[in-house]
Amino acid sequence: MLIDGKALAAESETETKKKVQRLAASGVVPGLVTVLVGANPASQIYIRQKHMGSARVGIRSENVVLPEDVTEDQLIATIRELNLRKDVHGILLQLPLPKGLAPQRAMATILPEKDVDGFHPLNMGALLLGTERLVPCTPLGIIYALERLGATLEGAEAVIVGHSNVVGKPLAAMMLNRNATVQVCHVFTKDLAVHTRDAEILVVAAGVPGLIKREMVRPGAFIFDVGINRVGDKTVGDVDFESVKDVAGAITPVPGGVGPLTVAMLLRQTVEAAESQASQDRGNS
Repeated sequence: MLIDGKALAAESETETKKKVQRLAASGVVPGLVTVLVGANPASQIYIRQKHMGSARVGIRSENVVLPEDVTEDQLIATIRELNLRKDVHGILLQLPLPKGLAPQRAMATILPEKDVDGFHPLNMGALLLGTERLVPCTPLGIIYALERLGATLEGAEAVIVGHSNVVGKPLAAMMLNRNATVQVCHVFTKDLAVHTRDAEILVVAAGVPGLIKREMVRPGAFIFDVGINRVGDKTVGDVDFESVKDVAGAITPVPGGVGPLTVAMLLRQTVEAAESQASQDRGNS
C-alpha cells in the first residue's frame, strides 16, 4: 500500500482550518513568521510550501529575510522582536543557517510557546520527559500517519535509521512515549540489515540514496522514507522504492510522502500555539 502523504496532510489541514475559523470568530488570527537567512534555493522552496499551506488554512504568515552575512547578534535581535509581537504565535527559523552561524543559540531565543518547529531545549526536554508540548514536525507527521493508518505503536518493533536532532532522536522519544520498542541505527551501526529486518515500523532518515534494499525489510512493515536526495534529474529517497514497495505493508513515496505531512504538522502546531497563547491572555486579563 502506498502511504499518500498528500491525502493525509489534507485531512489534517481540514481539521486545522476548522480550528482557525473558531479562533477567528473569537478575534484571534493565528500568525506564523518564518525567518530565512541568505538565499539557499532549497530553503526558499520549503519556505514557500509553508506559506502556501498557511494560506490554505487561514493562518496569517510572513517571511523575514536576513542577508547571508548577518551576525548572530543581529539574528538574535530579530527573533527577540518577533517574540514581543502579540500577533505572532509561531516562529520558525529555517535551517540550515549559513556557515558561521550556530543554530543552537538562535533556537533557544525563540519563546518556547512560539517554537512551532519544536527545537527549543525546553520543548525537547518536555518531549524526553513524556510531557509533549510543541515537538519537531517531521516526527509528529509520522506519528500522525501511523495513527490514521491504524498502526499499533504499543509493543511494536520500531527501527529508526538516522539519529539527527531533527528526526531520529525526537521520533525515538515520541515512539517510546507510546510504548514502542525502539532501535536507533546510524553510520556506526555495524550490521544495519540485522536491525532493519526486525522492524514492524521502519523510518529512514540517513541522507543516503537507496540505502534500504528489499532484503533488508521485514515483509508487511510500515516504511517511512524521510530522505530527499537528488540523483541525476530525479528526487529519490533513502529507500530503494522499486525493490521494496512489493514487500512493504505500506510505504511513503519520495516526493509526496513525509514532506506534506511535515508542513501539515507545522500548521497544526501554529494553531495550537495560538490557542494556548489566547487562553493565557484571557487568563491574564
